[in-house]
Amino acid sequence: MEGQDIYSKFIGKRIKLWMDERFPLQNAPLFFIFYIISYSVAFYSIGEKPVLSWEILLGCLMAFSYFLLLRIFDEHKDYQLDCEHHPQRILQRGIITLKNLRVLGICCIALQLGGSLFLDQGVGSVTFAWLLVFIWTCLMGKEFFIGEWLNQHLTWYAISHMLVMPLIIWWLGNIASPNVALTFPIWVLMGLCFFSGFSFEITRKCKGPDEERLEIPTYSSIFGRKIAVAIIASLLTVMLALQIWLINITTDGIALWALIILVVCYALCLWQLGKFLHRPTIQNRKRDEAVVGIFMVLGYSVCTASILIKLGFA
Repeated sequence: MEGQDIYSKFIGKRIKLWMDERFPLQNAPLFFIFYIISYSVAFYSIGEKPVLSWEILLGCLMAFSYFLLLRIFDEHKDYQLDCEHHPQRILQRGIITLKNLRVLGICCIALQLGGSLFLDQGVGSVTFAWLLVFIWTCLMGKEFFIGEWLNQHLTWYAISHMLVMPLIIWWLGNIASPNVALTFPIWVLMGLCFFSGFSFEITRKCKGPDEERLEIPTYSSIFGRKIAVAIIASLLTVMLALQIWLINITTDGIALWALIILVVCYALCLWQLGKFLHRPTIQNRKRDEAVVGIFMVLGYSVCTASILIKLGFA
């Protein structure tokens, strides 16, 4: 009886069930930090002292809504495949529908476009930057019209999808400071976000023998588990280098506390990847995702804190 009652719940509660499964709210800090680090680098680039304002909240909400929209696009794109391989999911069971998600997606687009137009006071740099992000996102939703080829070339699939990250940073930087110049620190931040996203994407698709399926390619099945883990470790090393570089070029040099946090997180990732290689279980694969995610969040947070301290944020 309780199982049937779930279908009659208020739509907001059913969407919350879907979000708990596919877009957990506990991941929100990562999406907020994408805006906050873009905000800090943008203000460094224009040479002004950042101040606490309601526009920071708007930027965080716009960033969050974009990644929610991305999840909705993926739910549409992968619907048939998920019906076959994941029939137990909230969407596949019909507790919510693709139509429900489309309405939610339209709300996300309205927030992003409306917020961009508001900040521009018309059509300007924020809106144009958002249009670039949105066009690339639509192409991703259609898998660039070469979906069959991309699904057979997983590395190119990931690269094509991760290229949206620099565009997102450019949009978020313009939200923070419309018409901000494309400075070198912004380029470094774009690179950091690209490699961070790439490393997480490969990590979550590097699986143990209990999760491998012949019909679903993974990096561990394509390259072999050892090489896939070596690729992740290499990407994490690039991430660490870019984090230190970004702090160095935006401050007088990296503080000891910041360096310790970054190096400890990096070492923790390598240690966990080693555990996964030794025992490639589902539990260790989930731990891989967790430690890489922590490295991303703490890395962005340390960079942001270092820059804001240098700028005298108040």
